[in-house]
Amino acid sequence: MELRLLNGIFVALIAAAVLAAAFAGRMPDANDAAFAAAKSAVDVTLGLVGAMALWLGFMRVLREAGFLGALARGLLPVLRRLFPDVPAEHPALGAIVLNLAANVLGLGNAATPFGLLAMRELERLNPRPGVATNSMALFLALNTAGLAVLPLGAIAVRASLGSANAAGIVAPSLVASLCATLAALVAAKALERIPRFAPERAAAPAGEPSTSAGFGELAGLDAAERLAAVRPAAAPARRWLAAAFALALAAALARTVANDPSLATGKTVLASWLLPSLMAAIALAGFVRRVPVYDAFIAGAREGLGIAVTVLPFMLAILVAVALFRASGALDALTAALAPVTGLVGFPAEALPMALIRPLSGSGALAVMTETMQHYGPDSFPGFLVCVINGSSETTFYVLALYLGSVGVRASRHTVLACLAADLAGLAGALAASRFFF
Repeated sequence: MELRLLNGIFVALIAAAVLAAAFAGRMPDANDAAFAAAKSAVDVTLGLVGAMALWLGFMRVLREAGFLGALARGLLPVLRRLFPDVPAEHPALGAIVLNLAANVLGLGNAATPFGLLAMRELERLNPRPGVATNSMALFLALNTAGLAVLPLGAIAVRASLGSANAAGIVAPSLVASLCATLAALVAAKALERIPRFAPERAAAPAGEPSTSAGFGELAGLDAAERLAAVRPAAAPARRWLAAAFALALAAALARTVANDPSLATGKTVLASWLLPSLMAAIALAGFVRRVPVYDAFIAGAREGLGIAVTVLPFMLAILVAVALFRASGALDALTAALAPVTGLVGFPAEALPMALIRPLSGSGALAVMTETMQHYGPDSFPGFLVCVINGSSETTFYVLALYLGSVGVRASRHTVLACLAADLAGLAGALAASRFFF
């Protein structure tokens, strides 16, 4: 689904750009912009390698220390109320918890196998195979809400482009994703009560039978389950050492704020202290739990290298297409046409491409976010807003295609509407939060 939609967007951007450039006499500009964008795609991807490898390394340490499992156990009582049709001891709840916990921590690679496992277990409880259950709809809506504590990818791109406050999007992204999560919960629970979406009225179209076969072959699934369950015992001496470090850091922060009271507003402290302190906290957490921190970091960093290489073709395609569209004058014309409409709600037309492509493709959204910041600057309002949108939302249609298709669900009932409600709420939350924090 994602590739089909992206194919149409890609072709439309290039065709419209070339046609607009031909009529406006800007073909030389379009030609230069295409090759400049191709070079930029490589430069930006290389700039991402270090940041992605760094944070995936630290996230691997956190995962091996067992904190993912601890967070999962903390969420379990809440999820029992959210999914009343799932038995309390059923493995579906555990898989749902691990998926959401991994998403909260920004561990996308770990979240996917847990999500697929959750869908398999929910399908085993399904009295009507091929028809999405209420639990499936809510689970997918929560996934597309994209709740995450740290939008590490967007922060890394902002840093690579020279932002003066790369971590400034943390708070607005969290606010926006909370809005999306709340909307997903309310929409899913409300829509499931509408008679039109009753499971009795939804019949799975003829086709391949629903099946959960093949899950044992999912790469990393069993290993991910074992890893999340690992919770090494803490060493008392190391715990005291970590506590002493935390007290020393708190004292240093208090001394810094005392010397410059203007820092007490929080923005400067957040930008300067958050990420280095987080690195130290994760390393010490692994140390206290007897995790081989260095080895775990190296293993996670290797994943970052692979992700950066995978992103390059997507970056190249979207950056070239958008650069052509912009250089031809077509984007200026579209922005001018939509500005009166988007201006009514204070939404800059420059951020519209990001709002449109984010539900379709994560890689495409990353490229559009990067291109927007390159053109307007990472610390401009459009650059800030597209980062918040990217850091507080998910690739809705990709998630739907992957998870529903993995268990052969053909009748989605109210699932798509609940997910789109989360997208709209997240977009509104991103705009409001960006206006407040920018």
